Amino acid sequence: MPTVFDQLLERFHGYLAGVDSALVADAVARIDWDMPSRALEPRPLSCLRHLDRIAEAAPQEARLLARFVADHREELRWGQTYTATDFGQAFIDNYGWLEVFGTRGYFVNDAVAAGLLILGPDIVYPDHHHTAEEIYIPLTGGTEWRMGEGCFQVREAGEVIHHASNVSHAMRTGKEPLMALYVWRGGPLAQKSTIGSESRN
Repeated sequence: MPTVFDQLLERFHGYLAGVDSALVADAVARIDWDMPSRALEPRPLSCLRHLDRIAEAAPQEARLLARFVADHREELRWGQTYTATDFGQAFIDNYGWLEVFGTRGYFVNDAVAAGLLILGPDIVYPDHHHTAEEIYIPLTGGTEWRMGEGCFQVREAGEVIHHASNVSHAMRTGKEPLMALYVWRGGPLAQKSTIGSESRN
């Protein structure tokens, strides 16, 4: 009998496999999807109050995954990398992530980490960067994204956003919350991002 976590991985894989992108197809092909599992205790966060709206706002192709996560939110272990000291309490109350697989997720993978990010409405995730390459796919639209020295641009659900190693990026939500799928590879998979502009030698 598949567990909730097996079903989560199946829906996560199913969504990724349907994304029309050579970059994403390459990432999916490189992942060994037969991963050992690990037991994790549930950990709810304040940001989970946005999940019903996220599931309503997600387009059809993302709704199966978003609705599943909303329905099982209390059974899942949600994490936060930052504290109120970093970005303030309003950010912390509207931010969280769920690692599906990686060094901290339900399925063990030392090469790739992937999961889901939540940001509530009217939240700025300031410039930050990290060693790992990152692929983001918003499952809801309307959030503005910025990379490097560029301007904020609205990205719609299903767009593929690629951040190379140590390139700074930021997001700011509008009136709707954000759920975005992420994939990290090629660097420390549990590294806390460095806040501020990119750092290159």
